[in-house]
Amino acid sequence: MKNRSTNVRRIPSLLAPAPQRAITWGGETAVQYAVVAFFALLTLLMPIHVSAATVVDQLGRKVCVPDHPGRIVCLAPSITEIMFALDLSDRLAGATQFSDYPPQANRLAKVGSYVRLDVEKIVALKPDLCIAVKDGNPLTAIRKLEALGIPVYAVDPRNLEAVMDTLQELGRLLSVSDRSDAIVAGMRHRIERVRQTVAGATHRPTVFFQIGIAPIVSVGTDTFIHELIDMAGGVNLAAGDTPYPRFSKEAVIASRPEVLIITSMARKAVFEQVKREWREWESIPAVKNDRIYLVDSNVLDRATPRLADGLEMLARLIHPDRFGPNRFALDQSEAGERDDKGVLP
Repeated sequence: MKNRSTNVRRIPSLLAPAPQRAITWGGETAVQYAVVAFFALLTLLMPIHVSAATVVDQLGRKVCVPDHPGRIVCLAPSITEIMFALDLSDRLAGATQFSDYPPQANRLAKVGSYVRLDVEKIVALKPDLCIAVKDGNPLTAIRKLEALGIPVYAVDPRNLEAVMDTLQELGRLLSVSDRSDAIVAGMRHRIERVRQTVAGATHRPTVFFQIGIAPIVSVGTDTFIHELIDMAGGVNLAAGDTPYPRFSKEAVIASRPEVLIITSMARKAVFEQVKREWREWESIPAVKNDRIYLVDSNVLDRATPRLADGLEMLARLIHPDRFGPNRFALDQSEAGERDDKGVLP
């Protein structure tokens, strides 16, 4: 995941007609008429760029971006969140499935999932800019969009610092640097406050972070969640080169986590079942001390400003003695409309 380069192989252009036998009609071929009609349709579909500038995206690609794009399609939920955080919702034409934050994002036209983009739906929205992510968006779909003249700007944030850099980069790209700078300043303030508070702790509790239920999967070193656990003053028991390692129940029990954190799409019903299963093993310190939690994964694994929320949430769970229930109450304005605790009932 650390390699930011990508191998690009050339694929046939969408504009290349498939070999076929010409059908003569009135002295001209039907194929010629079809080609003319096809390009005429493309002309109608393509956005008109009054003025544009060539920029270099995070993958080192040159992209011609209009000066003030007004029909942006977000190709990942994290991009949608960032656009709303930058107060650019009025310039969004579409987004991918699971772009569910803030709630207003649910009203956007959907263009497939971020790993399976629907190129036809994207084109139908007549975007003047698509914003993509390297980790997930299929290269073939991106190439098709570019072949149709739709600019695609790609980002690739891999850690919290890179997320803040991306926020400011997109702020500059879309002429809202004042907003992006303010968001990043607020994030840095909150991150530093957590660092300073954790620095005074005499013990770093061990944490097992379980994503999903069956099989048991955790998070390795090269993930947002590992970075946040470390910054929040914990020790990730699954640290290592494998991004998402699998564990047997016996291996988790043997690791004796002091804090057990679970994320689940099924939320409370499944969580209560899993919690009951873990409670059978009283030798686990997290069980003995009632430190098993279910959390919203979206504040921990999406490359958005809400990673600061996730950091504060983990700090409260890992060091409740240093982070009281109202420790961050004065900073609601910094986070905007966030689900304050991040811990699900």
